[in-house]
Amino acid sequence: MTSPSSRFNTTFRPVSRLPSKQLQHLFVAKPFSSLFIMTSHDSVKTLGRQIWLNKSDPEIRIYYMECLPPKDKKGTILLIHGFPQSSYQFRHVIAPLAQAGYHVIAPDYRGHGFSSHPLGDTGYTKKQLATDLFQLVTRHMEITEKIHIVGHDIGGMIAHAYVAQFPDHVASVIWGECPLPGTTVFDNTKHTQTLWHFDFQSHHPAFSAALVSGKEKIYLKHFYDRLTQNSAVFTPEVLDFYTMQYSMPDALRCAFLSYRAFETDAEHNREWRKKNGKVKVRSMVLSGDHSFIATEAEGMANEMYEDVKHGTVENSGHYLAEENPESFVKEVLEFIEA
Repeated sequence: MTSPSSRFNTTFRPVSRLPSKQLQHLFVAKPFSSLFIMTSHDSVKTLGRQIWLNKSDPEIRIYYMECLPPKDKKGTILLIHGFPQSSYQFRHVIAPLAQAGYHVIAPDYRGHGFSSHPLGDTGYTKKQLATDLFQLVTRHMEITEKIHIVGHDIGGMIAHAYVAQFPDHVASVIWGECPLPGTTVFDNTKHTQTLWHFDFQSHHPAFSAALVSGKEKIYLKHFYDRLTQNSAVFTPEVLDFYTMQYSMPDALRCAFLSYRAFETDAEHNREWRKKNGKVKVRSMVLSGDHSFIATEAEGMANEMYEDVKHGTVENSGHYLAEENPESFVKEVLEFIEA
């Protein structure tokens, strides 16, 4: 691996489909057919791609970023984002993980980011979202070996649903920064003031989305301000980017539907544990050292996993990969390579 200071010398280049001129200065213009390209000093490239899980009605289209290692491949890492974010949250860590020898995949799951926002109110259980990503990896990318999964926030819930359903396809799982449905922590916190948005977004998603529509920047900024230790990372440009994504037609509705599915997710998680026992795949629950849920993370994970390691991203609140990408990469690599 290269030194930390050089590994994180990354720049973004063109995105031809950004609709707002105020975002164009984030990228250096260069024609490339609606794809993100992120390059680093040693020419590791992150490409934006998309596949169709379903071309008929409803159209299910999954956008993902992909980065190949410069030399021999050690394995595959699947990064799963949270709310209110997208695969963009991993922009600082994709290249360093690839430079360490891994094929890195960071999708926008169904209804989020640049993926399609299908009509209808179904398809947002973590079981279904995990199945979508399993199909992306195995059927469309034809990856047959066991992969490493890293999930954050809602992505942590999806990571659990992935390993619970497809354990033979998972080498290790890292997840965290979420009260996992079906656990005691989830039951004790889901109606608290700290997690007020669980109720607001889940009971009537379409109505809640209508209330937030037109005020997306205010709404998103509330979460970043409240849960971040290193607030400087959420620059006006980053806030504009996320606002653009969540201002797309039906983006809020789809995001809120993933919250409405929490009780069903809890049932699925308890059913999998009853049928198969605790997850036996190597696992780590990953928290920021200033996260509101850090002290309860290991106990929560022990309810669902046989052997749990608790990792900590230093000088970070909730948004680990953005607040301290170097510590995030260090924790991920040390665990999967142990």
